[in-house]
Amino acid sequence: MPGARLTHEDRRRIAAWLDDGLGYAEIARRLGRPTSTISREVARNGEPGDYRADHAQRAAARRAPRRKPARAPRPASDRRSTRSAHAFAEQFATLLSATGLPRMGARVFVCLLTRDSGSLTAAELVGLLQVSPASVSKAVGYLEAMELVVRTPDAGSRRERYVIVDDVWLRAWRADTGAHAQVAAEARRGAEILGPDTPAGARLGKMGQFFAWLSEQMSHSGRADLVVQDALTVLAALVYTTGRLTADELAAALDWPRKRVDDALGAVERRPAIADPLALTSTRAGAYAVTTRPDRLNPAQRRALGARRGTVAAAPRR
Repeated sequence: MPGARLTHEDRRRIAAWLDDGLGYAEIARRLGRPTSTISREVARNGEPGDYRADHAQRAAARRAPRRKPARAPRPASDRRSTRSAHAFAEQFATLLSATGLPRMGARVFVCLLTRDSGSLTAAELVGLLQVSPASVSKAVGYLEAMELVVRTPDAGSRRERYVIVDDVWLRAWRADTGAHAQVAAEARRGAEILGPDTPAGARLGKMGQFFAWLSEQMSHSGRADLVVQDALTVLAALVYTTGRLTADELAAALDWPRKRVDDALGAVERRPAIADPLALTSTRAGAYAVTTRPDRLNPAQRRALGARRGTVAAAPRR
């Protein structure tokens, strides 16, 4: 039919008629084709003065564009699975954004999290999330600052891939733990500046107490840590002496190397919750002592206990 591709049989006829001396117009008329089709066929797939059907068929086959195999329709179960995965990703991103993560940062993070490779390029994220490149760039920058995502070169191209690293949860955990410890230390400093007896100081003291406890719980140090056990022993020694001791005096009394004492004291200074309900104090001369934490008792309780202590001290001995 006119417009259809020439078949192998058509080419055999063309070759035979050319051998018979027929012109292009007559061959075209017999095949029901335009004359230009015959002339183009001979020029492209033949040889000068020698048009052979088999050779022309092979040449045409090499020149013809290859058709991509038709994609088999996806099973209905796969389509449902894809919809479920998309719905989960959106719901999870909404949950993460409710905890303080920016909405776009949460969507990018979940998109990476739910990929088997754990990585995507910026262009892939733009296509999947249907957002602008600028939105993806800003979200990735936020996630990088939180150490939840890192950039790596994309093999074979100049692009970068955004990757969720294997220890992402440990990094996030440590970041939160460090932040809580900083908040606790700053709140305690504020309580000392404003005065633990003032309402504002007491409020900051409670805040510091809470975040110190939270940091201690999240650090997984626990009381099984050998350094923590040494710290508790040092605190017990200071309570027992009811006075001040230097690190050298503690080392001599406990029969420990000086470094072991320094490590124990350092542990208490870094993680004050270890000493709760006590607090470690030191002088410029390097002497250490313990006292009660100011945030454990409110001003009224301290006054009542102070009066009680005076009464007990004044009671005559029998």
